[in-house]
Amino acid sequence: MHDVDESLRALIRRDVLAGTDVEVLLDAPTSEWSARRNAPTLDLYLYDIREDMGRRENGLIDVFDEDGRVTGRARPPRFYKLSYLVTAWTQRPEDEHRLLSAVLGCFIRHDRIPDDVLTGELAGSTFPVAVSIALPPPQDRALSDVWSALGGELKPSLDLVVTAPFDVGRHDAAGPPVLEPLQVGVSAGSTREHRQARSARRPGGARAANPALIDTVLGGDPERPGRTLHFHDMTREAAPAAGDDDPPPGGAPAPRRSRRGAR
Repeated sequence: MHDVDESLRALIRRDVLAGTDVEVLLDAPTSEWSARRNAPTLDLYLYDIREDMGRRENGLIDVFDEDGRVTGRARPPRFYKLSYLVTAWTQRPEDEHRLLSAVLGCFIRHDRIPDDVLTGELAGSTFPVAVSIALPPPQDRALSDVWSALGGELKPSLDLVVTAPFDVGRHDAAGPPVLEPLQVGVSAGSTREHRQARSARRPGGARAANPALIDTVLGGDPERPGRTLHFHDMTREAAPAAGDDDPPPGGAPAPRRSRRGAR
C-alpha cells in the first residue's frame, strides 16, 4: 500500500501539479484537519481495501533462471483494490474544481500507473497497476457514508481505485533437471518366475535375480538411485494345476463354472 501511495504522489506531482506549490497529503479529511489547512492541498485518503476476487488464480507460476531453466515455482499474486477519496482544499471553490479537473484528466489518460513512476516492489512487478476514477461506487459503499464517518461536510471529490498485485511470497524450489535418457532392458521369462521374484522381494527376503522382469529405469541424477518399473512376459504362462477345470473320467468335458457368480 505504501508503494501505491508513493507512486500516486509521483504521478500527480509530475502530470498535475508541475510548477505549483500544492501539497499532496494522505490524511483523513476530518473537520478538525480541514480547519488547520492554510496552504493549497490535494488529499488522497485511503478509505477502503478489498480483494479483487475476479482476478484470483490457482496453480503455480514457473520461475526461470538466466539460462531459461525452471528453478522454482511460485504462487500467483493476489490483487487488491485500494480506494482513495481525492479532495482539493483551497481558499476558493473555483481553484478546487480546477485541481479536481486536472486530476480527473490525468487518470483518464492513464489506465495504469506508468512504469517510470512506480516505486518499491511495484517497480519490479510484471503485472500492471490498473487505475480507474469517478466510477459509480458499489451498492454497499456510498461516498456520503464515508463523509458521515469522517464527521466532515460533503464536498466535491473523486473516487480513485487502484488495483495492485500483492506477492504472497510462497516459492517452492524445483527438482534437478534430468541428466540421463530413459533406459529400458527387456528379457523373457515365465509368469511363475515373476511370482517367485515378487515373493523374494517381500520384507525379510532377499531380492532374487529374475530374467522374467523388464526393468525400466527412470533417468535422473546419476548419483541418486532411480526408480524401476517391473513387468513380466505374458507369452509364457505356466501350465494350470489340476482342479475343477480338469476333464472327468470318460472324456466328457466338465461344465465350466463362471467366476463372476450368478447374475
